[in-house]
Amino acid sequence: MRHRIVRQWYLWLSTAFAAVIVTAGCAGTSGGDEAQAPKNIIILFADGAAGTQWDFGRYTSTTLRKQSFATTEIVFRQGALGLATTSPYGAYVTDSAAAGSAMSTGFKVTNGTVSITPDGKSPRTVMEAAKAAGKHIGLVTTAAIHDATPAAFSVHAKSRSESQLIVDQYLMLEPDVLLGGGADYFLPATVPGGKRKDSKDVIAAFGAKGWQIARNSTELRGLSGPKILGLFADDDMDFEIERDAAKEPTTAEMAAAALKTLSMSSPNGFVLLVENENVDTAGHANDAAALMHALWAFDDAVKVALEFQRQSPDTLIIITGDHETGGFSPTYAQKDLSSLGSANRLVSGDLQLQMIGRITMSLNTAKDKLGDKPTAAMLDELLAKHFPGFTLDKDLRELVLAQRPLERNAVAMPQHALARMIARQTGYYWGTGGHTPEPVVIGAMGPGAQTFRGYQDNTEVGKRIQQLIAGGK
Repeated sequence: MRHRIVRQWYLWLSTAFAAVIVTAGCAGTSGGDEAQAPKNIIILFADGAAGTQWDFGRYTSTTLRKQSFATTEIVFRQGALGLATTSPYGAYVTDSAAAGSAMSTGFKVTNGTVSITPDGKSPRTVMEAAKAAGKHIGLVTTAAIHDATPAAFSVHAKSRSESQLIVDQYLMLEPDVLLGGGADYFLPATVPGGKRKDSKDVIAAFGAKGWQIARNSTELRGLSGPKILGLFADDDMDFEIERDAAKEPTTAEMAAAALKTLSMSSPNGFVLLVENENVDTAGHANDAAALMHALWAFDDAVKVALEFQRQSPDTLIIITGDHETGGFSPTYAQKDLSSLGSANRLVSGDLQLQMIGRITMSLNTAKDKLGDKPTAAMLDELLAKHFPGFTLDKDLRELVLAQRPLERNAVAMPQHALARMIARQTGYYWGTGGHTPEPVVIGAMGPGAQTFRGYQDNTEVGKRIQQLIAGGK
């Protein structure tokens, strides 16, 4: 009798739990955010960011900047939250071109390919879908504007390295806003910084079509027309940790300019991609300080988007990355190898973070300053000035001076050796200099946000964005 009562109780509990799940599921896919398709979509993209990077942004912003991190504290906490797998066609670990293509077109492509499937087809990109729906479109990035992510969200190429072809397609697509680096493939090789193999000046061509042009921060602030092109560097824009404010605007400033332009006379709304590429670049260099500043710069752009959404509630905000870069893994570790006991353990905390906060140079710039044949004197001077409080161990010093790689998956020198120096004294370790298959976080707020909830493939992200552009059909 007792066993039968227990079985009946378990049956009732299972039925009740299932009902709760069904009810929660229905609540998560109906109502407020799903009642209508968004008029505007802002896709905020931190290239190379996954869960650990986002929480590093939160921790460092609240600890060092004394500012709330809007990405986690508003969008992830209050909005819909999901995860997306990142693998490309035919491999497990993706590059940015394949990941961006999947999140744009809804189809898998091979690494290095820009929105062209293995069978040679060119499925519609997010920006092509937006154009077809009569929406204004904009691309903003701290990378070269013809880099993998903005290209994958807008045009097509067999290789991400076909920069000239990508720029030519931009001229045909006519995005209302193009802001970032990458002036090199807009200009012929006959002018300083130009790399085009023809004699075409695509900046002038955009100008002839009515685009207002900006080449620095001051000029960007002076733009007022409905179509703008801003190119602030020949290649990628600088890390935030060492950005020249007179020459290069912040991610937030570019986002604000783009939103101002795109919202002009746009009865059908707009789709805007805002990318901070420096999160990925810092990850490749295993550069915790540059990563921290890049995440802050990204979050400032998120705050701009949230303020726009507050005034235009028919706007959907999507925050995500395309893949994780660097195997970022802050942890506790031994201070040295003299003892394996707990007394010799270094636990990363606020003091260690403050050491990172005092770094004033990116590891990529350190490489440029040291050159191909660094000397001990050059190295010591650079460390004392830009990495105060850090000591370079003998084994790492020898690697830097000899320009020998740290490991097979950490070959960027001297960046990875200097990164290991920082890790040994702060606990901010890295697993690789490349990408990893860690699922990326997706946070969304606004009409249509709930469709991104849950665990999904990155192709589903692309399909769902395009469905929302088409009116939710």
